[in-house]
Amino acid sequence: MPTLPQAFLHSISGVCGFNKDAFIQTHADAKPVTSIRINPNKITEAIHDLPIESKVPWCENGRYLAERPSFTLDPIFHGGAYYVQEASSMFLHHVIKNIFPHNLPKRVLDLCGAPGGKSTLLASALPNSFIVANEVIKTRVGILAENITKWGSDHVAVTHNDPADFKKLPGYFDLMVVDAPCSGSGLFRKDPQAIDEWSEANVQMCSLRQKRILSDTIGCLRQNGYLVYSTCSYSQQEDEDICDWIVDTFRLSPVSVEVDDAWNIVQTTSTKNKVPAYRFYPDKVKGEGFFIACFKQENAVDEYYGYANSIKETTKQIREIVSPFLQHPDQYILNDQKEIIIAIPKKWEEEFANISHILHTRKSGVAIGTIKGKDFIPHHELALSSLISTHVTNIELSKEDALHYLKRQVFTVSTDWKGWAVCSYQHILLGWVKVLPNRVNNYYPTDWRILKD
Repeated sequence: MPTLPQAFLHSISGVCGFNKDAFIQTHADAKPVTSIRINPNKITEAIHDLPIESKVPWCENGRYLAERPSFTLDPIFHGGAYYVQEASSMFLHHVIKNIFPHNLPKRVLDLCGAPGGKSTLLASALPNSFIVANEVIKTRVGILAENITKWGSDHVAVTHNDPADFKKLPGYFDLMVVDAPCSGSGLFRKDPQAIDEWSEANVQMCSLRQKRILSDTIGCLRQNGYLVYSTCSYSQQEDEDICDWIVDTFRLSPVSVEVDDAWNIVQTTSTKNKVPAYRFYPDKVKGEGFFIACFKQENAVDEYYGYANSIKETTKQIREIVSPFLQHPDQYILNDQKEIIIAIPKKWEEEFANISHILHTRKSGVAIGTIKGKDFIPHHELALSSLISTHVTNIELSKEDALHYLKRQVFTVSTDWKGWAVCSYQHILLGWVKVLPNRVNNYYPTDWRILKD
């Protein structure tokens, strides 16, 4: 483990909860902590094959593992049965349950969404809400869309936009989560390379960037909506000082949440406005460094009154072809987008239409498949989603064959069925095959295939 910079240790010496000796010792030991969050919509007994040690106390679906297994070679990981997420950041689940105790419909923005940890957490914690998972950096949007697809939710749109673009949606969201780009000191133990990249100048630069991001997006929060701000930095300039700046600049009201003392989370307050916030130290909790605070927009704000284009329904003929593959086809609008049939929940038609009309959208709804002549070719998104009909032929694979499938290697199946079928392992759906008289065609996405032996 590289030596922690003295300039860094000095910079956080007066920060609430910091214990220099314990902090240094924890980083010197560098014992890795591995945690996952289980997908409540994809429960499987195979989850118990993982070395689960205990629950993450502030997240009902969070689990600590006794050791880090090979997730790459676990078929249910590829099927979206769980997400590998740092335990401290799962505290967002606890915040959400405090501010939204009832499962009422909300519009939610995860502004800095990649790779998808918080977006998938929001999708599970708020199943009755419309989620926009945004990512600014173009090269990271693909992994965000992939992880949303694996999670299987139909109420999430993935967008690729600069924060300033959200000014086009004033007063639109009930909740905005900003897990802001930061200097990354909270990840020193997990990523020693971050130590070499840390500097006081970078902290200052990140603080300015965080203010710009918040200034560009705060207007899209509706009256009585909530802002959740978080970083993986220990620096006060990026944490408590930003909280004071939020109150001073936008007049948002701080919100506190109840925390069990046994969790050893440090409850801190900002210097000027006494904003309650929560700090995670690896010498105190089983997790990495993390900071989070919550605010409520109680001021009157401008609201979005735009009229989006309606979502055009595909032809009756195509609906008749596609419907047998869907569990509840009457709950979805089927829309033809560049020859791909997309299913959009009728419940969120207006929201999906607005987002697609105003923002650069990478994923909107669930891709069902394509029509080529008289043939229907189902899409991989359908296999991993909650939309797929239980009447679709399901071929349960052994772990060995499941890995062959995920590597796009040749394997055989024992079935008299001929045609499209979905493969599964331990009841977790993995993707499509087409069973022909003398072979099985593997339709797992080439870009997603396992390359590791």
